[in-house]
Amino acid sequence: MSEPKENLLESLLKTLPEGPGVYQYFDADKQLLYVGKAKNLKKRVSSYFTKVHDNARLRLMVNKIADIKTIKVNSESDALLLENNLIKNLKPRYNINLKDDKTYPWIVIKKERFPRIFPTRKLIRDGSEYFGPYTNGKNMHALLDLIRQTYPIRNCSYELSKENIDKGKFRPCLEFHIGNCKAPCVNKYSEEDYTQNLQEIRQIIKGNVSGILSELRQRMKASSEALEFEQANELKEKIEQITSFQGKSTIVHPSITNTDVIHIICEEKTAYAHCFHITNGAIVQAQNIELRKKLDESDEELMLFALLEFRDRIGSKAKELIVPFLPEVELPGCEYVVPKIGDKKQLLQLCYKNALAHKQERDKQLALTNPEKHSERILNQMMKDLRLKELPRRIEGFDNSNIQGQFAVSAMPVFIDAKPAKKEYRHFNIKTVEGPDDFASMREVIHRRYSKLLEEKSERPQLIVIDGGKGQLAAAMESLENLGLRGKIAVIGIAKRLEEIYFPDDPLPLYLDKRSETLKVIQQIRDEAHRFGITHHRSKRSRETFKTELNEIKGISDKSAEKLLLALKSVKQIKEATTEELQAVLGTKKAQLVWDYFHGKK
Repeated sequence: MSEPKENLLESLLKTLPEGPGVYQYFDADKQLLYVGKAKNLKKRVSSYFTKVHDNARLRLMVNKIADIKTIKVNSESDALLLENNLIKNLKPRYNINLKDDKTYPWIVIKKERFPRIFPTRKLIRDGSEYFGPYTNGKNMHALLDLIRQTYPIRNCSYELSKENIDKGKFRPCLEFHIGNCKAPCVNKYSEEDYTQNLQEIRQIIKGNVSGILSELRQRMKASSEALEFEQANELKEKIEQITSFQGKSTIVHPSITNTDVIHIICEEKTAYAHCFHITNGAIVQAQNIELRKKLDESDEELMLFALLEFRDRIGSKAKELIVPFLPEVELPGCEYVVPKIGDKKQLLQLCYKNALAHKQERDKQLALTNPEKHSERILNQMMKDLRLKELPRRIEGFDNSNIQGQFAVSAMPVFIDAKPAKKEYRHFNIKTVEGPDDFASMREVIHRRYSKLLEEKSERPQLIVIDGGKGQLAAAMESLENLGLRGKIAVIGIAKRLEEIYFPDDPLPLYLDKRSETLKVIQQIRDEAHRFGITHHRSKRSRETFKTELNEIKGISDKSAEKLLLALKSVKQIKEATTEELQAVLGTKKAQLVWDYFHGKK
C-alpha cells in the first residue's frame, strides 16, 4: 500500500538538504510542475507549505505537489544556471514561458573545403560555425552584403575536394566573370588566401571591425611599399567597404566592449526584455525576448531568465552586464553595472525604449487582429479586480474644475468596452453651488446626470469612476441614494496621490498593481475627465471674461454681446472695428453705444 501524499511530503521536507541547489515539484502522475532555485533548499522548499499564498495559481500548484526532487550545487549562481537550463529543456507547467517561438535566422560558415557563407534557419550539428540569431533580418542581410562586396567568397554548391579540382571536373561560372568569385574550383584561388579571408570575415561578423581595419591598413601599406599596387588597391577597397558599414552601425563609445545590456518591462502577466551585445563600442547584436509569467515571479527572476536566454542564443561570454537594477544572484566571472550617468546610462535607456516599442507593437497587434478579444480580456480583468457583478462595458467618469469657486464645471468622459467614446462625453456647468465646494458640486452633477438618465430611461453604466477620495465618493453616493440607484450601479473613487481605489462603505482602499490593465483604464478615464473638464473650464472662463467687459456697456445685453463675439471673434477685434462693421451686426443705435464706450464717449 502506497504511503499517503501528506506523509510522503512531510518526510521529504524533513530530509531536505541545506545549502544552494535546484528543486523540482511533481504531481501524482509524475508530471513536472515547477523548477526553482534556492540559496537554502530546506528553507525555500519548506516555505511553500508553511506560508499563506495570495496568488491563486500558486495555491493550486502547491495543492498538486506529490513529490519533490532536489539537486545540490556549489553556489547560488550554479543554481541559477541549472534552473535556467532545466526550465528551457523540460518546460515545466508553472514556470516562465518564452512566448516568442519564431525561428530566427543565423549566418553559417559551412564546414567544407572553401566554406560557403549564407543565412539559415536550421542549425545542423555538423561542425559548421553559426553566428546569431538575428532578430532584425535587415541587419543580417546588410552584413552579408558587406561580406559579398568585400570578399570573393564562393556561393556555388560544388564539392570542391582536391581530387575533384585536380581532375578538372569544374569550370568557372558567371560569378567568376563578373568578379564576385576568384574560381577556387579551377585552382585560381588558393586555399591559404581563402582561409585568410574567412578569418577576417569571422571578426567582422563578431563585430571586431576596428582590429580588422588596423590589420588591413598595415597590409595595404606593406603592399604599397613593395610596389604591389594592385593588391594595395584591393585592400584599400576592402577598408572603404568596412568603414562605410561601420559608419552605419549604432556606435556608443569605443571603451565599451564585450558588454551585454538588458532592460525589462514587467506587466501583470507578461514581461518584455530587450538586450544588446556591445563589441568595440558598437551594438552588434540586439534581440527582443518576451516572457509569459506563470506564478508571481519577481522582476529580478524575469530579468535574469531573459539575460541568460540572450547570452545562450548568441553565445555571449561578456564579463560586463549593464542592468537596470542589481540582482541578488551573481553570474560567475561577470560584473553587474547599474549606470547613473554617461554613455552606459544612455545605452540602458535605449534598451528600455526598444523594450517599450516591442510591447506597444504587441499591444497594437492584439488590438488590431482581435479587438473584441482584447477588450473582453480587459473587461474580465476589471470585473475580477474591482469585484464587480457584471462586465463594465459602459463606464462614466466625473471630475470637477474651478478657480476659487469661479467658473465651476464638471466633465463626464464615457468609455465603452474599455475605449473612449468621445461622442458620449458630456460637460456640466455648476448651477447651485457658490464658492469652491467640490463635494456639493459632485452631489449636484451626479443628481443631474442620473435623474435625467432615469427620466429618459437611458442605458445605465455598469461602473462610475469618481476622481477623488472618500469625500467625493461619499457625495456621489448621497445623490445616487436619493435617486434610488445605490447598489444598482457600481461606484469607485480614485485618489490622486497614491492611486488608491475607494469603494462605498469601505474605509480601506484597494491598491492595484501599478502594471495592471485595470488601473491603466481607470487612470485613463481619470485623465480624460481632467483633460475634458479643463478644456471646457478654460472655454467658459474665456467666454465669461469677454461677456463681463461687453456687459458693462449700458444697453448691450448678453445676446448682443454674443452676436458681437460670434461675428468679430474677440473683444480686441470689437474695439478695432469701424462703426460700419458694428452696425452690420447690431444696428445703428447699439453699434453707436459700443463705439462710444471703447472710444472715450462713455
